[in-house]
Amino acid sequence: MIKSKILIKNSIQKKYLDKNYIKKLSKDFQQIIDEVINDTDKSNKTLNVLNNKFKFNFTQKDLKKFRKFKTIVLIGMGGSILGAEAINNFLKKKIKKKIYFFDNLDPKKIANFKKEKNLKKILFLIISKSGNTIETLSNFLSLNIIKKNSKNIILISEKKNNFLFSLSKRFNLFFIEHNNYVGGRYSVLSEVGIIPAYLMDLDILKLRSCTLKFLKNKKKLFLKESSIKLASLLNSKKINNLIFLNYSPELEKFLFWCQQLIAESLGKKGRGFLPMISNVPKDHHSLLQLYLDGPKDKLFYIFSLEEKINIQKIKNKNTFLNKKNLNTIKDAQKKSLIKTFNKKKIPFREFKISKINEETLGELFSYFILETVITGKLIKINPYDQPGVEQVKIYTKNLLS
Repeated sequence: MIKSKILIKNSIQKKYLDKNYIKKLSKDFQQIIDEVINDTDKSNKTLNVLNNKFKFNFTQKDLKKFRKFKTIVLIGMGGSILGAEAINNFLKKKIKKKIYFFDNLDPKKIANFKKEKNLKKILFLIISKSGNTIETLSNFLSLNIIKKNSKNIILISEKKNNFLFSLSKRFNLFFIEHNNYVGGRYSVLSEVGIIPAYLMDLDILKLRSCTLKFLKNKKKLFLKESSIKLASLLNSKKINNLIFLNYSPELEKFLFWCQQLIAESLGKKGRGFLPMISNVPKDHHSLLQLYLDGPKDKLFYIFSLEEKINIQKIKNKNTFLNKKNLNTIKDAQKKSLIKTFNKKKIPFREFKISKINEETLGELFSYFILETVITGKLIKINPYDQPGVEQVKIYTKNLLS
């Protein structure tokens, strides 16, 4: 177990792991970790986004004028918006502004929003790496807010021949370049997540302060152990499903960010986990029977926050719940599930989050990025591309043209 603001424990039994394959991966690991560390130092590599010297394509002075807005709308898809949603959800107690997210095609939501809000008083942040994402453009254009020299629109995309960049030049809209070497699902600690965090009045330096922790000393050894075990599970193809058991609502959007990261990065060449979010203890009463007695093709990640909300204890002497509060009850349910997993030899990992702040969330983002990249490299797949979805995009564009 690694002690930090994030406590992680692996409970993956030997029967699920290939001993000889793990020995081979252990030999490969040093070369891969050296490559990963080198990539954090290179300004044209995706992992440079974890480096404290990462060069942003904006300054805080550039954005200061936009901080006056009390309502912000973010429009994007996938990695262009999931990170900002995770930041908002995890740190919502610190955020005093109203934040709206448009991350799907929902005509009714757009129509109602236009009716209910004064759009002139809202800041719109539109993010698309390619600058041509169909859903993002559809939502943006449906709002009908584009005017020459608009002072309440920020566009983020690659600086090349695409719709958003062309639009910024034509209408003189505020534009920030999206680095072309940082893929969407890895972009949360770049402009894509940091600008929304800044506009939410969060401390962006703290958000990026713990990004390289797991490349040092004992934490690097833990990263090695975890990545190798995950690579062994992926290679065996015996474990196909990854279930995020979420005991804390503050982590739900972060887990949706994880879902994309893991699915798109590792779901290739006939291998991969299907990551699903399961909110518990609610799902104890609908899915737990399957989890415990169904097919043994699942790996479970148990997430919880140790920073408890101050809730009054139950006062009723006629029940065993007397003098218990909701935190205590939920914790007992989690411990009971872990005890059952151990008894049934079901593989799981436990993630305990001890503090809700910017540093903790930045550490969470960076840990999963590093573990996912290393795991992909260990099983000899490219963790940075997503060739499978490109054909669907091409078909869609052809049908609409």
